Amino acid sequence: MPTHAPARPAAASRIRRPVRLVAATAAVAVALPLLQAGPSAVADVNAGEGALQAAFAAAAEEHGVPEEVLLGVGYLQSRWDGHRGAPSVAGGYGPMHLTDVRTALAAEPGDNHHLHGDEDPRGDTGRPSDPAHAPEPAAPTAPAPDAERGRTVERAAELTGLRPHRLRSGNAANVQGGAALLAASQRELGLPASEDPADWYAAVAGYGGSDSRPAAEAFADEVFAVIAEGAERTTDDGQHVVLPATEVAPRTGQAALLALPPAGPEGGPAPAEEPAGAAGDRAECPAALSCEWIDAAYEEYERPDGGLTYGNHDKADRPASQRVRYVVVHDMEGYFGPSVDLVQDPTWASWQYSLRASDGHVAQHVPARDVAWHAGNWYVNAASIGLEHEGFLRAPGTWYTEAMYRASARLVAYLAERHGIPLDRHHVIGHDNVPGVGPDNIPGMHTDPGPYWDWAHYFSLLGAPITADGAADSPLVTVAPAYDAHRPGYTGCDPDDTAAPCEPHGSSGVRLHTGPSADAPLVPDPGTHPGREESGTSIHDIGARASTGQQFALAGRDGEWTAIWFNGRRAWFHDPEERPAAVPGSGWVATPKEGVERVPVYGVAYPEASDYPEGVAVRAAEPLPYRFTSGQSYAVGRGGEAFEGEFYSATTFDPADHQVVRGQLYHQIQLGHRIAFVRADDVDVRPAG
Repeated sequence: MPTHAPARPAAASRIRRPVRLVAATAAVAVALPLLQAGPSAVADVNAGEGALQAAFAAAAEEHGVPEEVLLGVGYLQSRWDGHRGAPSVAGGYGPMHLTDVRTALAAEPGDNHHLHGDEDPRGDTGRPSDPAHAPEPAAPTAPAPDAERGRTVERAAELTGLRPHRLRSGNAANVQGGAALLAASQRELGLPASEDPADWYAAVAGYGGSDSRPAAEAFADEVFAVIAEGAERTTDDGQHVVLPATEVAPRTGQAALLALPPAGPEGGPAPAEEPAGAAGDRAECPAALSCEWIDAAYEEYERPDGGLTYGNHDKADRPASQRVRYVVVHDMEGYFGPSVDLVQDPTWASWQYSLRASDGHVAQHVPARDVAWHAGNWYVNAASIGLEHEGFLRAPGTWYTEAMYRASARLVAYLAERHGIPLDRHHVIGHDNVPGVGPDNIPGMHTDPGPYWDWAHYFSLLGAPITADGAADSPLVTVAPAYDAHRPGYTGCDPDDTAAPCEPHGSSGVRLHTGPSADAPLVPDPGTHPGREESGTSIHDIGARASTGQQFALAGRDGEWTAIWFNGRRAWFHDPEERPAAVPGSGWVATPKEGVERVPVYGVAYPEASDYPEGVAVRAAEPLPYRFTSGQSYAVGRGGEAFEGEFYSATTFDPADHQVVRGQLYHQIQLGHRIAFVRADDVDVRPAG
């Protein structure tokens, strides 16, 4: 579980460990002359060992901001990465996430994927959703560039005399700009330029650009949690930065000084014992998060052909009716506000939670008890909770913020504890890991959040880090490349030139070949692109990609190359000892039963036709076009146990007509990049090793 934010006493002073280290003092000596030399010299502190640490120390000294505060804010915004001058989805630049939305919008990466018609978000072949027959909503637009919180580069330029270009692209200049903003906020709030981090709570709360006091307080609490925990990492450009752990009890009462509105009548966290829908829908969130309730539409409407239909989710009674087994991680391929607008349209899709990039604020739309239409697979929808994150999978520079990662991890840890969801990659999955209901559905399945989502970091925040937990000779491997250094390269980030390479960036995806050589073709995927002899390198092509945390059965080794069973064949990836891409895993393995030459694999775990009662239309499970044959093995999820197949029959607006059908036993396997299901009668399951 992630560490929770510090408690909120009305006033308290800090208890500190020494942080003015000899190294930090030396850093000031290196960087301060450059700062004193004038704005043009600041960018020179971007390179060289210890340069970024020096920049933080010098900016803290120059502007009278405690170094712990400056480092803590920077970590929560960017984990101190500069991202090569590329903006986040919230229009923020550099380690301190200085915002310039107008400039960021000049390279708009795309629109919301819920507007794309290639996947039916409901994923039930017997009762598809009806976006093709519904009025077309307006295409989502980005946040207004003239909002004050979208122009902190401009304000930092006024305070420091540095050019906006330097503030956006130079890490040292960016850090100085962030320090100047914090110091100016402290002055404007009428607070002293104290050396005590506890006295900077309100300035920190205002830094995230939140639009309500609870959201600002949640942002500040997370910064002070980082300060209390400490942090250390090497950034995306090789800079090693350290924030020593510092015990501090911030003066949270300062938040009253902020000119921000309180949450509305439906905002704020709901008590854990109060389910959404009781006495008015309230957000189901941990207390440490800023959460609000914004209803998804649930209503009947008339189609253009005159018939009645309904959307955009189904009423249910989980967990009494069915267990919640999965959390599905999505990105919006768009912005928070427009996506929230879409979820209020009954003719479109729905999901349980939306997360905002700038400060980690959360909006809940569908209660956990109900079934949202988000994953394109009705079986998965009926057993999952969907989280949409502000961001773009095909824009490596338009990065996911640390504030959003941490808020998401807190939320998922809370949901996992509440619903008994194991914190592993068999149960916490991406939309790109969800299988098609049948062969015809596979090519249109969405591929977010993509290879730039940092699963290793995410699971560390969840308190379930992805590590080697099996013996060296284990028949299971867990994919685990070093995210920042692992850069296999993709194409397709530019919609106008899909063959052009994407900008180099860390990746959670491992590329798979037909043989133990980088020159060997990429493995084909007969479901994603039938008839093709090889998968591609597109950012959207998951046909030859294994992802961090996924487990696969070992199929061979050859020098620096490791083979796994993947979509019915051996697939090889580069796995040198000095830079491993996988670690030994533990768990369970499925093999065909004796005498079974080919095991059918399915995208759903539905009951047999004979299990359906009279009056409920049968949903036949159609095998997927992958060959699980004698001699192959696949990793098994859910603790290795078999589970009953389920179908949630929900085809009417009145939930009184809904029911759950249960039947034959299944196992879940990691078939390829996507999960799949096999009948328990077809396989033997044994512990790995």
